[in-house]
Amino acid sequence: MTAIASSDTAPQRLLLATDLSARCDRALDRAAQLAEEWQAELTVLNVLDPAASPDQALTWASGASDEQLLHVARRQLARDLKAIKVPVNLCISRSGDAAAAIRRTAVDTQSALVITGVSRNETLGRLLLGSTVENLARTLPVPLLVVHNRVHEPYRRIVVATDFSESSRHALMAAARLFPGRELIVYHAHRSPMAELADASVNSGVCVSIVETECAAFLAATVLPEGTKLRTVVEYGAIEAALTQYVREHDIDLVVMGSHGRSGIMSLLLGSTAAKLLNWLPCDMLLVPDPRARG
Repeated sequence: MTAIASSDTAPQRLLLATDLSARCDRALDRAAQLAEEWQAELTVLNVLDPAASPDQALTWASGASDEQLLHVARRQLARDLKAIKVPVNLCISRSGDAAAAIRRTAVDTQSALVITGVSRNETLGRLLLGSTVENLARTLPVPLLVVHNRVHEPYRRIVVATDFSESSRHALMAAARLFPGRELIVYHAHRSPMAELADASVNSGVCVSIVETECAAFLAATVLPEGTKLRTVVEYGAIEAALTQYVREHDIDLVVMGSHGRSGIMSLLLGSTAAKLLNWLPCDMLLVPDPRARG
């Protein structure tokens, strides 16, 4: 794996939330890779919830104490993290509300990024495929990285999905800050208001041209670090299908998007589209909160 130099603005502390399942091993590997790339301190959180984990439930039913359950979880985390070459803190929390525990730990540890995986049959799987992802995206004070894929190298092919809102501007700035030196693909999928009409496709080229002009104005008004490499892609179609196809065809590693917006991206984290993209996108997702939305 080729190393990439860390920037002066790289995060100093990261939080990995894991349910200790095999699927979350991918998130663990990505957290380790990012921590090494950025030379950051890594906190690993396991939310202990016997009601959500069959083996913990059996252990608890057999009379094991909370301390014994914590010991088992801590031992597995220590074994999984043995090869990581950066400082690691282990954190075990007993809670029936995983999202609240993640938010609390992120604040307590001053983590600049929360990393987790998708494990459909475990606590975090239900967490990230249901309404809690909306909760976390709205209330986490830091970006949320949802890991789908195995780690082969640092993120190189990065798409920033945008609707030209201030929230997506913040997401673009965050991507440029976190991944200096890599080309960022600024992506917008556009659907004409007349898309349902039979002859709408005739005007699709005109619509795309107008949107490309809007995209250029959006980028011109965005202050990015010197030397940031950008390429714009504007496509005609619904965001879920168009972006998923683009990611697959171009072997994209990471999609970055804001948690609020004015149109297409706005809906990503406010309903079923978020779950669709978490299921459909064959790559990792970085959800960046809008600082203006923090309460």
